[in-house]
Amino acid sequence: KQNGGKHLKSHCCQHCNKTFARSQSLKIHQHVHSGEKPYSCDQCGKAFTVLDTLKNHQRIHSGEKPYSCDQCGKAFTVLGNLKKHQRIHSGEKPYSCDQCGKAFSSLGNLKNHQRIHSGEKPYSCDQCGKAFTVSGNLKKHQRIHSGEKPYSCDQCGKAFTESGPLKTHQRIHSGEKPYSCDQCGKAFTCLDTLKKHQRIHTSQKPYSCDQCGKAFTCLNTLKTHQRIHSGEKPYSCDQCGKAFSRLDYLKAHQRTHSGEKPYSCDQCGKAFTQSGHLKTHQHIHSGEKPYSCDQCGKAFTVLASLKTHQRIHSGEKPYSCDQCGKAFTVLASLKNHQRIHSGEKPYSCDQCGKAFTESGPLKKHQRIHSGEKPYSCDQCGKAFSSLGTLKNHQRIHSGEKPYSCDQCGKAFTVLGTLKNHQRIHSGEKPYSCDQCGKAFTESGPLKKHQRIHSGEKPYSCDQCGKAFTVLGNLKKHQRIHSGEKPYSCDQCGKAFTESGPLKKHQRIHSGEKPYSCDQCGKAFTVLGNLKKHQRIHSGEKPYSCDQCGKAFTVLDTLKNHQRIHSGEKPY
Repeated sequence: KQNGGKHLKSHCCQHCNKTFARSQSLKIHQHVHSGEKPYSCDQCGKAFTVLDTLKNHQRIHSGEKPYSCDQCGKAFTVLGNLKKHQRIHSGEKPYSCDQCGKAFSSLGNLKNHQRIHSGEKPYSCDQCGKAFTVSGNLKKHQRIHSGEKPYSCDQCGKAFTESGPLKTHQRIHSGEKPYSCDQCGKAFTCLDTLKKHQRIHTSQKPYSCDQCGKAFTCLNTLKTHQRIHSGEKPYSCDQCGKAFSRLDYLKAHQRTHSGEKPYSCDQCGKAFTQSGHLKTHQHIHSGEKPYSCDQCGKAFTVLASLKTHQRIHSGEKPYSCDQCGKAFTVLASLKNHQRIHSGEKPYSCDQCGKAFTESGPLKKHQRIHSGEKPYSCDQCGKAFSSLGTLKNHQRIHSGEKPYSCDQCGKAFTVLGTLKNHQRIHSGEKPYSCDQCGKAFTESGPLKKHQRIHSGEKPYSCDQCGKAFTVLGNLKKHQRIHSGEKPYSCDQCGKAFTESGPLKKHQRIHSGEKPYSCDQCGKAFTVLGNLKKHQRIHSGEKPYSCDQCGKAFTVLDTLKNHQRIHSGEKPY
């Protein structure tokens, strides 16, 4: 029947009420409910509900591909597949998602995509229960359980669970790279690899982590990243049991056991366990630094080094400690930090037994025994045991202070000094004494403090034998013997044995009082005086007499009090 040139859908299914314009279409549809498959293949026995589907299937056996593309010549067994293929050339994407607007060249791809929004996963594995949005993905997954690899290479015999990876693999033998970038011309064996590559040009990162928001160009990279949050390590070594979050990490690790180094440099012959390490090494010969920062222009031989560097600009610290919450830009720095909590020191000196949390400090320490100072200043000739110390020293000559505080603007020659300074603003004191609980902003003052408990005084004067817990105090003491006062005021000429007293003295001239109380606003020229003052508000009395227990806010007051017990009258 027709109405206005349109076919009426007058044939209704009594099972699901779906309507059809033709009775024959209704009969075919009813096979879905009855399960009847009246058309079977005479070669493999596979059965079908529709005759046309059988005919399409029989072309697998005959190899017939009657439908070919008039642009590239590629042939297909089914007309529908040809039409989908032609949309690659035309760019047509007639099916769009009503939720996000993303367009697709085929209706099936749209339906699969819509399940991302609905969360629907209608296909589940009957062995492990894992669910999938697409039936094809379920079939591929089931081959994990069965071990079936039905697609094999006719040249080398390598087998695959899917036809796509086989085709990609065969291009290794043929050298074919059919997918090329329209911006830089680089060619690829696989379409997905081209798409990933094109995101370098577009900066598109469509896959983002739902826990930390970090975005990625590839879905697999996102999945690998998510294992950082979940702690999942699905790949384990069958020799030592060590587990890894990525398969390539496992393969690289297994070479530790086998000793295999399959990648060798064609210039010097040095061999490597990983291809990436070889590529990085080859940059030494070529001098090439292919990765440059788009903000400051600094170039790197390794992409990972560039990414780490870019975190300086972005402030990103993706690796955080699960015990104290401290965050780091580099995973290795997190691992080194975690040893503070665990107490692990895997690197030990073979001469004195001193242990370290990192290999770098061990190497520097070993130079104490060897006396080696391989880094020397080209201006004054002074030599140093570490490159970092030399660079810090060279800033004395250049006057460079590259590290500045973002709160007060004060600049420093050394990054560590800036970090120590920033703790003044944050109030952070990460180093605490395990005997009395006193906390410090730096590890050095903690070590000095711990000598109060141990009584250790490793630095002694060669003139009078007096011993000190701190090297700096010995040097200051030695000026009593020498009479040296190397620090002088440029306004009145008064000289001092130490730089600290000079700075305090200069505030008499300038009137500067940089330390102010956050409770009453009173200002002080010296930080120590501010701390003493703050004890008035807090009521803290940290200095107690070991004979009678009386407590004091100031150390000098305690010392004066102790003379009551000792009977000392020094004045």
